[in-house]
Amino acid sequence: MNNKDFKALLGTELPIIQAPMAGVQDSKLAIAVAKVGGLGSIPCGMLSPAQVVDEIKRFRAATCAPLNLNFFCHELPPFDTQAQARWHALLAPYFDGLGIAADLGQGGASRMPFNHEIADAIEAFKPEVISFHFGLPQEDLLKRVRFWGSKVISSATTVAEAEYLAMQGVDGIIVQGIEAGGHRGMFLSDDVNTQVELETLLTQIASRVDAALIAAGGIGDGHGVKVAMENGACAVQVGSAYLLCDEANTSSLHKAAIEHAAKTQGHTALTNIFSGRPARGLVNRAMTELGAMNPHAPAFPYATNLMTQLRKESEAIGMSDFSPLWCGANITACRKISAGEMTLALMESVPHDNNYE
Repeated sequence: MNNKDFKALLGTELPIIQAPMAGVQDSKLAIAVAKVGGLGSIPCGMLSPAQVVDEIKRFRAATCAPLNLNFFCHELPPFDTQAQARWHALLAPYFDGLGIAADLGQGGASRMPFNHEIADAIEAFKPEVISFHFGLPQEDLLKRVRFWGSKVISSATTVAEAEYLAMQGVDGIIVQGIEAGGHRGMFLSDDVNTQVELETLLTQIASRVDAALIAAGGIGDGHGVKVAMENGACAVQVGSAYLLCDEANTSSLHKAAIEHAAKTQGHTALTNIFSGRPARGLVNRAMTELGAMNPHAPAFPYATNLMTQLRKESEAIGMSDFSPLWCGANITACRKISAGEMTLALMESVPHDNNYE
């Protein structure tokens, strides 16, 4: 795979995708990255169809550059009242400590899978790229997206997942190393022992799959981009490095936790306690005391219901004890600069003879 093929895949001047990061960004970050030649992404998994449309309109008003819309495509399980009760029993001391009563109701699912209602809303915009997490949507939905002319890319965390995606005819595969912040894109197995570092995974997949590969996980500077391309990627997806950028919506508590971890050699870990699925974030009190991977956490996304109640009360008094502080393993990659500067800095070690500029 020639590294220049990213232009046919993404339609951008630079082989940089700004990773969609729900909860810490909106179209402002996507616009800033797009304006300097990268692919801006809008995370849509926690937005209503109307909110997605509003974000697209803001992006289109600011730039004519290509846009990536990102969606989850998990199966939404039924709400399990018994699982929720068991989870509450574990969390009860924290509710007592904060002096609040828990609402054990179902609430609204915080993360909705891609569906026809969303497709109806975005169809008129014909997004240049649609990316998926947790596999692919149903075939009829996938056909709709392809009919628009949108490029389809999805995340793989194992060789088996990459082979599956290639067989489904995706246009590109995001190779998500274990270093990546936020939710793992796992969809063929829930065994975290299958997850490996980016360099190993990228090399394995490149030798087995004939597809455009996008490297993701721990990339935060030009050297990381260069190594990824030498190992078979045609582009990279970078998320955590943008968390401190001017255009990100990262909360002040989240930013403070990142800066503190960078100074004190803090670390990240995979955890399921905030949503029910493995995701990488900075280790905080909840992860330490409950165990980062807790077998009693309700199925995704229902673990969120009770944790969000604790999070809101805790954050109101200036604590991030119960906050999902998503961040990749390369904490020091986060820099307090503009997203445009960050994007261009990622290209510093890429050989000029590749004509990316």
